[in-house]
Amino acid sequence: MSDRNWAGNITYAAARRHRPSNLDELRRLVAGSDRLRVVGTGHSFNRFGDTTGDLVSLAGLPPSVEIDRKRATVTVAAGLRYGDVATRLHAEGLALANLASLPHISVAGAVATGTHGSGDGNRNLAAAVAGLELVTADGELLTVDRADDRFAGMVVALGALGVVTRVTLDVVPAFELRQYVHLGLPAEALPAAFGSAYSVSAFTRWRSDRLDQVWRKQRAEQPAPPADWLGATAAREPAHPIPGMPAAHCTPQLGAPGAWHERLPHFRLDFTPSAGDELQSEYHLPRAALPDAYAALAGIRELLAPLTQVCELRTVAADELWLSPNHGRDTLAVHFTWIADEAAVLPVVAEVERRLAPFGARPHWGKVFTLDPAAVAAGYPRYADFQALLGDLDPRGVFRTELLDLYFPRP
Repeated sequence: MSDRNWAGNITYAAARRHRPSNLDELRRLVAGSDRLRVVGTGHSFNRFGDTTGDLVSLAGLPPSVEIDRKRATVTVAAGLRYGDVATRLHAEGLALANLASLPHISVAGAVATGTHGSGDGNRNLAAAVAGLELVTADGELLTVDRADDRFAGMVVALGALGVVTRVTLDVVPAFELRQYVHLGLPAEALPAAFGSAYSVSAFTRWRSDRLDQVWRKQRAEQPAPPADWLGATAAREPAHPIPGMPAAHCTPQLGAPGAWHERLPHFRLDFTPSAGDELQSEYHLPRAALPDAYAALAGIRELLAPLTQVCELRTVAADELWLSPNHGRDTLAVHFTWIADEAAVLPVVAEVERRLAPFGARPHWGKVFTLDPAAVAAGYPRYADFQALLGDLDPRGVFRTELLDLYFPRP
């Protein structure tokens, strides 16, 4: 277990580190701890997951994958990576409806922070959760599913309600996709672009009026797009979202058909996409705000361009999970990959937040943001309900952190 997160911008403050090998060991550890948090693959960029007490990795627990074809679900060990789960599912002719751009992230960590893929008709990864098993603050094992009135508040929960040990996910029949990359899309064509394929991502470095790249992941049976699709140019060779980076790290393009789990992510499981030398921020807005929000950001292009490695725009379908950034509204997600210079980046992050405030921007829980707690709370109709759930399930504050106390203060 590393002392730092993947990006290296967080050094964990934990006094002790643990890697239990079975569920009973984990339960005893939780019951005997005053402060405890779980670390997965370390892809969060803030201190929601930090603690001064016990830091726990679930990598030593049995890597179980149990398929229930009758219920169309799979129950997996929470510490498994999505890429490993996907490989097992595909071998059985099954799939997850959506995946994030990185298959390297852990199931529990991605679910807890509302991490997502893209697509007008695709909800975030947490919306596929049909059940959870977790160890609560007293060391007891709690199993919940969609029949529980609290369930919608327990899925995207920032690790604050307990140690999630197993996650049950909805599955669908396996399917194939083709991935095409288009260059130089006019910004006014973005709304049409997002609705054109199963999953669509647009990339800009804010150096031009046009989008640098658009990655379209379409069903394999659909016809190939024209070479001048929506005024863009078809890429003639494989691309990486960041110019100059090796395209070999990315999933196959140029329309070659392939399995869902080898096209939905941007990056291949057998490659590390980068060394983590970056910071990331992301904001979720109503999808209808796309033209105005894009114009607002384009108005500070001179601030964004020097610090942006790449900015990705995606759409995500609405869900009803209490702390999901996509709660109750179809969403435009604007993701910034910044250079690794916190002193330079944070003032620009604050300006981005100011520009996006009129649209009710919600931050990604696992990224860098500076929004006032009151502003964050105002964006979630069930915020107070989640605070109450925190008090009910963790009255001792075992899973609380400094950042959780800031954004979810005790009554």
